[in-house]
Amino acid sequence: MPLTKPQKQQIVEKFRRHEGDTGSPEVQIALITGRIEYLTKHLQQHRKDHHSRRGLLKLVGQRRRFLNYLRNENAERYRALVEELGLRA
Repeated sequence: MPLTKPQKQQIVEKFRRHEGDTGSPEVQIALITGRIEYLTKHLQQHRKDHHSRRGLLKLVGQRRRFLNYLRNENAERYRALVEELGLRA
């Protein structure tokens, strides 16, 4: 199972901008990153699972679009989030 309810709540609490925030770009990017990490580990064990590979590629593209949006709206929040998640090597 990708992310359990407590794991999601923990991610939301860490990245939310205000009380009750679940839809800000930071929260959505963090949740997608958690799913991407899970699928990456899954595909290391199950190399021939092409359906999951397609899902992973769709998630990566979705995260990329959210990151582009955040960078265009607020570059400082973008840099802080990228640093926090360790996305740019």
